[in-house]
Amino acid sequence: MLRLIPVALAALLLAGCAGTGDDAELDGDLGGGTGPITLVIGRDTTAYLQPLLDRWNKEHPAERVTLLELPEAADEQRAQMVANLQARSDRYDVLGLDVVWTAEFADAGWIVPLERSMFPLDRFLPSVVGTALYRDKLWAVPYTSNAGLLYYRKDILDKEGLEPPRTWAELRDQAKKLTTRHDIGGYGGQFLAYEGLTVNFAEAYQSAGGKDILNPDGTAVTMDVNAARTGLAFLMQGFREGWIPPEALTYKEEESRLAFQEGRLLFARNWPHAYGPATESSVAGKFAVTRLPGLDGPGSSSLGGYNLAISAFSKKQRSALSFIRYFTGLDNQRRVLTEGSFPPVWAELYDDPALIKRFPYLPVLKESILSARPRPAHPNYNQVSLAIADAASRALTPPFDGSAADAATSMKKQLNEIIRAR
Repeated sequence: MLRLIPVALAALLLAGCAGTGDDAELDGDLGGGTGPITLVIGRDTTAYLQPLLDRWNKEHPAERVTLLELPEAADEQRAQMVANLQARSDRYDVLGLDVVWTAEFADAGWIVPLERSMFPLDRFLPSVVGTALYRDKLWAVPYTSNAGLLYYRKDILDKEGLEPPRTWAELRDQAKKLTTRHDIGGYGGQFLAYEGLTVNFAEAYQSAGGKDILNPDGTAVTMDVNAARTGLAFLMQGFREGWIPPEALTYKEEESRLAFQEGRLLFARNWPHAYGPATESSVAGKFAVTRLPGLDGPGSSSLGGYNLAISAFSKKQRSALSFIRYFTGLDNQRRVLTEGSFPPVWAELYDDPALIKRFPYLPVLKESILSARPRPAHPNYNQVSLAIADAASRALTPPFDGSAADAATSMKKQLNEIIRAR
């Protein structure tokens, strides 16, 4: 059940405050305290952040932001945040949340709802806004987005007179034919049993026509077993036939990135962050990206990214709110891309000719984000993800002693048990 936050706290962020003005227009009755605040976020997203924070700190010396970096692994980030929030500590003010954590943190009463009119949500990518909503309330503000892309060896496909694959059949056909001819592995994704496998399964499920795995409130399993079976069967076929190499079962994002940029893969599924390093590798000038393929045409990615939320236990919520409004503004969103190489949430940046010249993948990435779907929203998302990854891993790992249909049925059964346990 959704826990209630104190009335005064709800009034803090839900009551009258202009939506488009600057910080001076924040209502004097907003309350919640001002002063120095702490931004806590995973280390994997912070390399470019300090100069952006320095700009805020120079303009707001009384509300300086200190960056607190958490481990790179998402599960470790979550564990540290949860420990702090369960202790009702006021050490964290602004939380950088993986988009899949919104429901859990809102349901637990660890973050506070925000007034939608205070943010230019209509100028954000629509699919991204949905990651910050839970039970029709806005609990965070989109800060970065993400969607999976298919990296491919353009030089090899050009030599063979081939276009990049749009369907699974084309991907399989090209991978099977060209791996031997060019002494290269076929396709790699993130197939180790962790969150990355949950993402890769969800993308295969969606790309086979599947809709939501859980309903929007996370109270019922709505997974289409036939679509799940079809998606798993495609991946199982890849491992059985060898065009997905066995070592891909050990791949996380970094391993698959290195395999592609070292010239060991013809195709690789990865996030946009892999693009920059590839341009400085042995495949520089030899690769390109396109949308993930699907059963009958372009597929659908899982939606990634980070949102910014305010801790329910912060004593500086007014400053935290001002900072989030500033930090998710258009100018900083441009810097998120140009200085951090992270996908922004403002739609218009994807159509900027100067940015497209510098980041050629932007038009494809925009299409991928707009067609992407969020992972299941559930207060116990960690258990949901583990159940999906476990069932998928057992299906993809030799000796393949079960069918895709069995794996899909088992996955749905595990998910139903998690839902009933709530």
